[in-house]
Amino acid sequence: MMKEITLSPALSGELGAIYTAMELEYDVVAGQINLTCSGCPDNCCDSYFLHYTYSEWAYLWEGMRTLDHATRDRIIARSTQYIEKSRSILKRRERPRLMCPLNDDGLCSLYSHRLMICRLHGIPAAMTRPDGQTLKFPGCFRCQEIIQKKYAQEADVPFMDRTAMLSKIAALESELLGGRRHLFPKVRRTIAEMIVDGPPLIDKPFCQR
Repeated sequence: MMKEITLSPALSGELGAIYTAMELEYDVVAGQINLTCSGCPDNCCDSYFLHYTYSEWAYLWEGMRTLDHATRDRIIARSTQYIEKSRSILKRRERPRLMCPLNDDGLCSLYSHRLMICRLHGIPAAMTRPDGQTLKFPGCFRCQEIIQKKYAQEADVPFMDRTAMLSKIAALESELLGGRRHLFPKVRRTIAEMIVDGPPLIDKPFCQR
């Protein structure tokens, strides 16, 4: 029998605290660069992002359940269209640029439950993988334009180190899945796919505090 993966109040609160810490650090780096979204001609909500954890998937559905039925149905319908269009674009070996189905007249319908990359996109960042390899992210186009004008050397550019926070999410994910994360199918989904497929289900037992 399939069992829904849900976050306990403790794990939901822990994930929320991690997100809050991310936002605070984001604001520090954005302030140093003098980056704001005000007046930007672009919209990050049309970026093609994939998400990789059951914990964020469950957190998204925690938010979906706070919506009234009409709003939820409207978002599911938009998500279905998003999936169809994105798959058609991907078949052409192009990267989709489609508005997120949660975007409603420029505002996120689940702002308090938006996922990690939605909170971090924009500023320069780096992370060190378990194998020791460091990955760098240059930030959005507006950020890169500011950096080119403001900093003579790359070493002078402020950036956010995501490593510790991603490690915390990995630990939370492991606890959510009862310490058997390696036995579960990998998550690699857009927000639209997480919405259309419903909350995460699994046919293996798991436990959480």
